[in-house]
Amino acid sequence: MTLFTDLIAGYRRFRDSHWQRERARWSELAEGQSPKVMIIACSDSRVDPTQIFDVSPGEILVVRNVAALVPPFETGGGRHGVSAALEFAVTQLEVEEIVVMGHGMCGGCQAALTANFADAAPGEGGFIAHWIDLLDEARETVIAEHGSKGDTAVHAMEHEAIKVSLANLRSFPFVTDREADGRLKLHGAWFAISSGMLHTLDEETGAFSPA
Repeated sequence: MTLFTDLIAGYRRFRDSHWQRERARWSELAEGQSPKVMIIACSDSRVDPTQIFDVSPGEILVVRNVAALVPPFETGGGRHGVSAALEFAVTQLEVEEIVVMGHGMCGGCQAALTANFADAAPGEGGFIAHWIDLLDEARETVIAEHGSKGDTAVHAMEHEAIKVSLANLRSFPFVTDREADGRLKLHGAWFAISSGMLHTLDEETGAFSPA
């Protein structure tokens, strides 16, 4: 188990090795950032976009949350953390591509599929339930085709969640405007923890295939 003391020890190794070797790079980053890609990923501790894509600090802007979800465009309500990060990435940093990356064995997608927290109070799963209810419609689609149990159904839910987030991205005017004129591209990806394989989405066919 990694404790805070272990993190401090890791920080000291970082300062003595990587930071020293990359002083020029860190000096450049101290002046600002200009990533070309935004990654929206799950908060699952096993799925780290910087490791999966083998990138250095400053190369990608990463937003992580339960099930890698993007809420639809709305001006009311309270789910604006992702929206704020999206607005910053697209309108201020002017990223050129956005990748929504889900993954295998996603607890958030499994909870959405089973509705285990549907009636839970805040502190007992209620906050989770209110977040993953973004997948309610997708859940019905998956259950109608695959049922609510088994690996096939869970994988289908994980894939549908990525498609939901991509659709919700396109509900933001500043996203659709830039996608329409070619300044922005959207991608879907799914990472299999068990095999280490990344799959990408073909939006025309709706299918995922190994990268």
